[in-house]
Amino acid sequence: MKRQNRRLDHLMVNDLPSVLEKGTLMVFNNSRVRRARLYGLSETGAKTEFLLLKKLDDRCWQALTKRAKRRKPGSRYVFDDREAEIVSLTDGGELLLRFELPIDEAWLDIHGHIPLPPYIKREDSKLDVERYQTVYAKESGSAAAPTAGLHFTEALLAGLEKAGIESTFITLHVGAGTFLPVRSENIEDHIMHEEIYSIDDDAAGKIEKARAEGRKILAVGTTSVRCLESAIGENGILKRGEGSTSIFIYPDYNFKIVDALFTNFHTPGSTLLMLVAAFAGFDFILETYKEAVREGYRFFSYGDACLIL
Repeated sequence: MKRQNRRLDHLMVNDLPSVLEKGTLMVFNNSRVRRARLYGLSETGAKTEFLLLKKLDDRCWQALTKRAKRRKPGSRYVFDDREAEIVSLTDGGELLLRFELPIDEAWLDIHGHIPLPPYIKREDSKLDVERYQTVYAKESGSAAAPTAGLHFTEALLAGLEKAGIESTFITLHVGAGTFLPVRSENIEDHIMHEEIYSIDDDAAGKIEKARAEGRKILAVGTTSVRCLESAIGENGILKRGEGSTSIFIYPDYNFKIVDALFTNFHTPGSTLLMLVAAFAGFDFILETYKEAVREGYRFFSYGDACLIL
């Protein structure tokens, strides 16, 4: 889909090598989904689900839980061979969970569950450990997949390289900032949750070189957009290393670095849909989504995608 002349085209993802301009730099988010869903037993024996968002230290994690307002600081839960206590709660539904003993990725790989989206009404399986990941996932830390990347196979990535399309990888660990809906009546009152990102020297150098040469920067997924737009300085230099962002992109935002976007179709009322509307224009996105519905496109994590040039 091209925003310059507002033309809607129907393409297959394998058409990308022939559609994209030679020299385009595609920026992928290589965050890997951790087994961040835990089921604990309360002191009354009730099964309670928690979603770990961010590790604060070896024992303390920011987390989400259902019916958060019913939870009380001091409440204790048993997670197999670990016990944890709710230390504090926030108005936004987040809580601080402190474990008696440290937990790490190895422990989560044994005791945790893949956090499938809530509209998938089944328990996770062994297949989901790989199927709910991009083929280039590397850095563990996300509570949800950067789903635009699920469309890419090793063969497609090789085809893009052969066609003269360059690729690089950055990291933004998907947390509540990406998937929680806007509940404020005024979107400017919505507070985004903070997410951790990282850009290494190699990726930053490729991005800066492409910009200096006038080549297009194509972000694969809204998380890649948020990472890039958070890290770019006024001087055009990207911040290297790790950072955090609570950037909220909605219509009238002035994009500083991203020229094109490949993204899935998003839920109404989501910050992701607002970001896409900011990028392509609200009316054009409305037209695009109506077309997608008419044509029977699939929405959400395992759905179809759109390319906005």
